[in-house]
Amino acid sequence: MADGPYDTIAAVYDHLVPDALLSPRGSAGAFAQYVAPDARVLDCACGTGTLAVGLALRGHDVVATDASAAMVARTERLAAANGARVAASVCSWEALPARGWEDAFDVVLCVGNSLPHAVGRPGRRTALHAMAGCLRAGGRLVVTSRTWEQVRADGSRLQVGERLVERAGRRGLPIYAWTIPETWEAPHFFDVAVAFAAPDGEVTTYRERFAFWPFTQDELREDLRDAGLEPEGEAVAADKAGRYLMTARRPG
Repeated sequence: MADGPYDTIAAVYDHLVPDALLSPRGSAGAFAQYVAPDARVLDCACGTGTLAVGLALRGHDVVATDASAAMVARTERLAAANGARVAASVCSWEALPARGWEDAFDVVLCVGNSLPHAVGRPGRRTALHAMAGCLRAGGRLVVTSRTWEQVRADGSRLQVGERLVERAGRRGLPIYAWTIPETWEAPHFFDVAVAFAAPDGEVTTYRERFAFWPFTQDELREDLRDAGLEPEGEAVAADKAGRYLMTARRPG
């Protein structure tokens, strides 16, 4: 039985990742402009570890955390396979202050659309305060998110991949289902599945349901300021799928 969110889907998560972000070098390249050459980095929603490992290969001192033990295990395996030094461990946002990392990092990353899993605005602000506390004076927080205004406008729906995705010789079909309530404050749900068909026709499916709490860009800016950070300019498009990237600095 899976221990927590993402522990089941971790095994097939590569089938959900765009080609450009699949390798450590590709993932690190997408964020390199936000990470100074000598920066010490905390990737606090590391997922399968492609970004953390990619930054370590660029010479950064990288610490990686995730609430999913299965994701952290994948990060450790990827680091070992690439000869990269990454200190990876299971840790939720709420547990960051207990790690002794106050003022310890030049850059904190919260990417991959992870922040909406924080429960409502109180949970989101708790997470951002914890991340901000890990930054040195002048340090930068990098957050990516879906454009939730568009997700809500599209409503509840089922999305089936237009083609099979092949990773490590396995061809899987990604399937997504959105459950969108009437109000922003209510829990929203996102079902993710990857289906694999064997030659004999038998289908194996990995699936998980995730709760999330969406927010507008303006709300995110307010939350960053509440955490003692100052947003840097306007949000920028992160990819063609309607995601954006926002950065903020800790004054000093």
